[in-house]
Amino acid sequence: MLKDITLGQYFPVNSSLHRLDPRTKIILLIFLIVAIFLANNPASYILVTAFTLLMIGLSGVPLKMYLRGLKPIWFVIIFTAVLNIFLTPGTKIYAWGYETPMTWEGLFLAGKMALRLVLLITASSALTYTTSPIALTDGIEKLLKPFSKLGLPTYELAMMMSIAIRFIPTLIEETEKIMKAQKARGADFENGSILRRVKALAPMLVPLFISAFRRADELAIAMESRCYQGGAVRTRLHEIRFRKQDAWAMVIFLLFFAALITLKMFF
Repeated sequence: MLKDITLGQYFPVNSSLHRLDPRTKIILLIFLIVAIFLANNPASYILVTAFTLLMIGLSGVPLKMYLRGLKPIWFVIIFTAVLNIFLTPGTKIYAWGYETPMTWEGLFLAGKMALRLVLLITASSALTYTTSPIALTDGIEKLLKPFSKLGLPTYELAMMMSIAIRFIPTLIEETEKIMKAQKARGADFENGSILRRVKALAPMLVPLFISAFRRADELAIAMESRCYQGGAVRTRLHEIRFRKQDAWAMVIFLLFFAALITLKMFF
């Protein structure tokens, strides 16, 4: 299951989303998350889902990669859906002449929450799939730059966030290596109860933390040996700039947002 976690990976494809300014993608992602939570009826959910599918198509990343990224959260989706179906008060569902503990309100709430989780993970994955870590750092720094006048270390915050996202796939790969080494020595991570599986994972945490600290130390030494300094003294090989395509993306998203508000008000 660990290999199915694709958050933080970057796919270098020449697509419409890849060519957008990282600031545009970050802003659109924030407002898309707001739009997902604003949807409150079937028509608005269809609109948000269609827009997300359009975004997936424009990203140039295969659909199977998005589906693969959803695999680790299927348990959470199913678990929350079952709780909502059986614990939400409302009109009972009758099947074959018998009253069931399920309610129509719970069924609708379960579907709504499941769809929201899927759309949130998909939209967030699209940002990391189509934006390199360097571009993501520059975009976050530019957006946070007004706060630097208040003494906020904007560049350092942007760098920490991008490094954390970048090292998610690396740590997952390291975890898989440790698990295979433990299995070769007789460890069992697949059989037994859930409590037993959790206890079997405990010996894996120590080498994982040691590896993570070692990688962080190596990264710090590499940056210091190159006299790395962030902030105002740092220059960039490629400066990010808003282009015509970013303006078109904003216009399309504003039309989508206006349509969503209309559906929310009149349906």
